[in-house]
Formats: sequence, C-alpha cells, structure tokens
Amino acid sequence: MRLELLAAMNQERAARRACVLVTPMPEGEQRLVKLADLDGDPLADALDAALRSGKSGMAEHEGRSYFLTVQVPPPRLLVIGAVHITQALAPMARTAGFDVTIIDPRTAFATPDRFPDSPLFADWPQNVLPGLGLDRYTAVACFTHDPKIDDPALEAALSADCFYVGGLGSRKTHGKRVERLKEKGFSDAQIARIRAPIGVDIGAVSPAEIAVSVLAELVLSLRKKPLREQMVAGASA
Repeated sequence: MRLELLAAMNQERAARRACVLVTPMPEGEQRLVKLADLDGDPLADALDAALRSGKSGMAEHEGRSYFLTVQVPPPRLLVIGAVHITQALAPMARTAGFDVTIIDPRTAFATPDRFPDSPLFADWPQNVLPGLGLDRYTAVACFTHDPKIDDPALEAALSADCFYVGGLGSRKTHGKRVERLKEKGFSDAQIARIRAPIGVDIGAVSPAEIAVSVLAELVLSLRKKPLREQMVAGASA
C-alpha cells in the first residue's frame, strides 16, 4: 500500500469517517474511496453494501474482481434517559458491538451503580452532545418523556444526520413533539427520520422487551439502510 493511501485511511479513521480501499485483482493500482465520494463511483453499489456490512471482501464489476478493504467507525449509541429500558438495552447493545453512552441530568437516575459498565453523564444533552461529535455512525435514542431533556437531543441528532434517531412515546406524544420541532424550523423530511413510537413493533410491553425492539431497529437501520440514500436525504433536508 502506498504511504499516501495509508495516511489518508488513518486520517479518515481519526475523524470517524468510513472509507474503502479498492484493490484490483490480481493486480492493479489501489485507490481509496471515502464515504463522501461514494455516489457516482463505478463500484458504488458494492461499496455501499460493504460499508453497511462493515466487512471486507471480494466484489465483481464488469468482469473484473476487486478486494474491498472496509474501514468503518465503531457504531455508537447515545441513550438519553437513565431509565429501566436503558438498563436492559445498554448491555445488549454492547454485546451487539455498539459503544454505549448514557446521558441524563436527573442525578437520581444517572448513577454509576445503575450503569456500572457504560460511560455516564449526569448532565443535560445540550451540554454533552457537542463534545461527542455526532456523525453518521451514531444513534440517538430518547427515553425520558421529558421534552426539556429529549428535544435538545433529537434536535442535535437530526442536525448531525445520525443513522438512527428514536423517541419513546405514544403517537399523541410524538404528535406534540413534531409540532415543537416544526416550530424550531425542522422540515417534514427531517422529522420523518425519527422512529416513533420507538422500536420494531413486536408487541413489546416490559422494559426488556422494549429494549429488544429498539436494538432490532438499530441493527436494521445500521445494516440495511443504504448509506447513499441517507446522504441524499441529509443533503435535501
């Protein structure tokens, strides 16, 4: 690998940006494709699939073989609300490969003994999120039912084009949430990205069942939603 390609890959890694090193087989000149340059690339479909899977492997295009070396940031889950659902979701999400961080200004809930294995911020989301660098490999799930806590996190996630944005609450609750976001200037297309009611509809009742439904929706959004469609949606919002 040429040193300039290695340096470019390291730069993308440090910035939490996905990229793919394309190597023609059995020989040929390598090139690096960044996520921002994905659309319009001759191998766009194969690159998109490889980035969503997070796995390197072979690809075929017009009778020629390529090895795709995939580099993606570890997916992050930022949970707003140190509630019972979060206690069930955090360990499951870590097992599934997500870096989990919990944010809740209510110090009665945000205690290390309730969340011993996750980074925990007993602070307001608007104070914490700017320092975490939200990106396309970040998911935000809001569980507090309190607009003063959830809304700033939702606003930050929609503005940052996070791959998943979810909010707990009934359809009536979400309707009021939509009104508030529209008053803040968010478009219908942006607001439509919020998964609400949150989670895959499996008839979940208990906190643990809701956590399962949310984790399923997280994986679905991460692995099956084409990255190029997300980029186009973000650009047009």
